[in-house]
Amino acid sequence: MGLMIAQSVYDFRIMREKGYRYVDKTDLLYPLVTRDGDAFYFISRPRRFGKSLMLSTLECIFRGKRELFKGLAIDKLDYDWAEYPILHFNFATMKVDTLALFTQQFVERVSRTIEAAGGTYNPAVTPDTNFSDAIRFLARERGKPVVVLIDEYDAPVSAALNDPAKATAIRATLSSFYGEIKNNASYIRFMMMTGVTRFTQLSVFSALNNLNDLTMESRYATLLGYTEEELEANFDEDMREHAQVMGLSYEDYRAELRRWYNGYRFAKNSSVRVYNPVSVAKTIGPKEPTFAPTWTKTGTPSVLINYLSDHELTEMDYDNVENISEEALDICRLEAILPVSILYQSGYLTIKDYSEWGFTLGVPNEEVRRGLASLLAQYATKDFAVDYHGSLCALLGKCDFQGFFAKLKALYAHLTYGSTEAHVHESSYLRPLYALLASHPALRVIAEDTQAQGRADLVVESQRNVYIFEFKVDKTAAEAIAQIKGRGYAEPYKALGKPIYLIGLNFKSENHALDDAVVEALA
Repeated sequence: MGLMIAQSVYDFRIMREKGYRYVDKTDLLYPLVTRDGDAFYFISRPRRFGKSLMLSTLECIFRGKRELFKGLAIDKLDYDWAEYPILHFNFATMKVDTLALFTQQFVERVSRTIEAAGGTYNPAVTPDTNFSDAIRFLARERGKPVVVLIDEYDAPVSAALNDPAKATAIRATLSSFYGEIKNNASYIRFMMMTGVTRFTQLSVFSALNNLNDLTMESRYATLLGYTEEELEANFDEDMREHAQVMGLSYEDYRAELRRWYNGYRFAKNSSVRVYNPVSVAKTIGPKEPTFAPTWTKTGTPSVLINYLSDHELTEMDYDNVENISEEALDICRLEAILPVSILYQSGYLTIKDYSEWGFTLGVPNEEVRRGLASLLAQYATKDFAVDYHGSLCALLGKCDFQGFFAKLKALYAHLTYGSTEAHVHESSYLRPLYALLASHPALRVIAEDTQAQGRADLVVESQRNVYIFEFKVDKTAAEAIAQIKGRGYAEPYKALGKPIYLIGLNFKSENHALDDAVVEALA
């Protein structure tokens, strides 16, 4: 059987037995599993980034399944392959519609895990008491300390973030449960906890003073995700085949793959970037003749839309969020969550740079850019007809500028601009339109395209045409067109051989209305 690319397999044993491609990370796991004392770890990464597969790999290591690791790095290292009792919890996809439903499902997950490990669940006492009893019982019965693996530790709280009171109650239940890790530390050989979000007020962070947080450690920046070198070593033949399907040279193909799916940086003191593994698998596995959003189509965190206000939509430059402290990236107060925290934790923003002034965040790649644009577009048009977004983009694509401008006027009449509305900058008008256009699969959009003589506000390319936008406030659309011409914003696009349309938009500061719109076809 030839090696296959697994698109939706997160079980290490199945991957190895079925002959799926496995990118070897066991050299990074080795120092974790051989550590003497304080082997309590936490790591957060965006969803669908390989966390479940990593825990499954760890489970196989601690079950002593050496035969599954033949040919991998850890098989060549000094490891004893002893078998330990394991409690492997998974709190993903729990329903939290009501507290009663959460409690019921939480009890079910905990009891199922304890019984699968060989323990007994006592319904007369709480889940945390059962957790504590199971750790001690398994350690005594097997004569070895217990391995605790917790997948998506934060999922129930994250799923309830649109109801702070409910989220707080769920957090309290989980805090009591995770608190038993510290209470039973002497019975635990190893603990790894993963999640998307870092909720600093959960007991695991405040009570477990020997917790090793790997989230931003440089040496584990590539523990989850693929580096350029790993991509080449494991998928070179597949990428070459896909490049042929795409009709691209291998070098151009790699550049486009990088633009679409690379760009995640997880360490503040290391600039190494990685690819989203799910995006890679879902792109080079099927080998369709296109690049498309894959990770963003596997599910969108619904809580995001609840925290994107009009003010954030128009005022935040998502490609350049500067001076963010490390504390701001964690979630402390459930009733006052910063949208930048949610966006970072869920993978829509990543580290671009780090200095003594804090982090600079930005969108990691084209795939996420389109996903975020789609979220923002949904928010901006939530009070409009269902077909508003698609029809707006279609009107532009068909060069029906009269209809396009009419829909734009309706959009800007609806938007608000927060407490600084008297001083709204041109870019605040640009971002809603950017979000709407960038989320459409038929359009390629560049905001503030830097050129020799300045920056074009917005450049939109369809299969047939190029549209160059310039925004003005309290001036005229004609002045916007004159600036596009005077600074030669169209020059880089003439070589494409497509019709080019220059579009000037002017807004009134007193009411933020789209006051004047002009389009001119470039000769």
